[in-house]
Amino acid sequence: MQIIPVILSGGSGTRLWPLSRKECPKQYLYLAGDNTMLQETILRLRGLDKLADPIIICNADHRFIVAEQCQQIDITNPTILLEPIGRSTAPAIAAAALQSLKKIDNALLLVLSSDHVIQNVEVFHQAINIASSQAQDGKLVTFGIVPTDTNTGYGYIKSSEYSVNGSYKVEEFVEKPDLQTAQAYIEKGNYLWNSGMFLFKADKLIDELTTHSPKIVASVKTAVNNAEQDLDFIRLDKQAFKSSPSNSIDYALMEKSDNVVVVPLDAGWSDVGSWSALYDIGEKDSSGNVLKGDVTVKDTTNTYIYASHHMVTTIGVDNLVVIDTPDATFIASQDKAHEVKSIVGSLQKEGRDEAHSNRKVYRPWGWYDSIEVGVHFQVKRLHVNPEAKLSLQMHHKRAEHWVVVSGEATVINGEDTLTLTEGGATYIPIGTTHGLENKSSEPLEIIEVQSGIYLGEDDIVRFEDIYGRVKE
Repeated sequence: MQIIPVILSGGSGTRLWPLSRKECPKQYLYLAGDNTMLQETILRLRGLDKLADPIIICNADHRFIVAEQCQQIDITNPTILLEPIGRSTAPAIAAAALQSLKKIDNALLLVLSSDHVIQNVEVFHQAINIASSQAQDGKLVTFGIVPTDTNTGYGYIKSSEYSVNGSYKVEEFVEKPDLQTAQAYIEKGNYLWNSGMFLFKADKLIDELTTHSPKIVASVKTAVNNAEQDLDFIRLDKQAFKSSPSNSIDYALMEKSDNVVVVPLDAGWSDVGSWSALYDIGEKDSSGNVLKGDVTVKDTTNTYIYASHHMVTTIGVDNLVVIDTPDATFIASQDKAHEVKSIVGSLQKEGRDEAHSNRKVYRPWGWYDSIEVGVHFQVKRLHVNPEAKLSLQMHHKRAEHWVVVSGEATVINGEDTLTLTEGGATYIPIGTTHGLENKSSEPLEIIEVQSGIYLGEDDIVRFEDIYGRVKE
């Protein structure tokens, strides 16, 4: 029976993922390994029997970065489902299950989050094999982490005392406890951390979810049936998906079903849901610091510093988290770093772009980085992949000046077709039809200077586009 990995790849953490070695060649800028966390999640499954291509669930803003990262590790045929709106894990997993049933009648879904670290892959595979056997028998399987401390940041799973072929019946799911309660759980010995990882038959999941949360299944089924193919992506129908109740798979199903078993996992697992968690698993210097990137410190102790953009220096600080990215800088005490979500909520209320957009934006042809923005001007760095092509387009409200930094550009500028190499430039007036193509086998880098009364991305009229983005 095939195992289909289902990777939950939503969340604001995606904005902080390092990208590829070409763009970020220093390995220390990877959060928890030599690859991005999404890539590590997929790569650690290699070696499992009957492993199918993954289903990855993300929002539309992250679709090209997800596709790029799959290509970098030779995942050439992933199914990438685009959520039009966040509805928590139950609708997302249901969508993956229904999509998988279109191609494979009898498959197991291995549901994983893209922000977990698992150090002992061999032990993880052993746990998956135990879970697979139980799932084939119709069980809904969750993975419970053997606790290493009295952690109050995780939910707990109470298991039965006796195992059946390496799994235990789940007696109760417990919310995040206080310290005293967590200590009591550890002493009893039959409580595990709730990892948020699952394995079950796709059809069994839908059957049980229909029993316990029928509105979710009805809405998601319509969203999948009415989904649209967009390049290599599948866009779930927005209205149908939006009508689904927003609920986690724990609340919607696992806590209600009497058919749930847990497989204990002791494999160096960590949920990297906060920067403090990265500090916990990071290699510390003699002062207890974890330093990533171009960092210089003095009289600094017990601090996590991540510098992905430029040099960061500190003097006389202790117990901090300092995160510097091209978009924003985040500073917090270790014990408050997990409250970053409240800051994001405040930014959303204020209508700040930083809450939902990234300075670097991926497109099917490559990416652009907004280097500088001012009144009536914007400077971008364009990276055009080999043999990629931007649409033939024009703008009503802005002019553009292109300068080739590296590579060879084939440019359409009005009636003219130009070949520009390093140092070559062209000016595109407002209202002029223009296009850009990289016909070579090497990347093309261009600096684009925009000027005009409006610089939004929606001021684009496309006439031709090899990626199907021309509106009928």
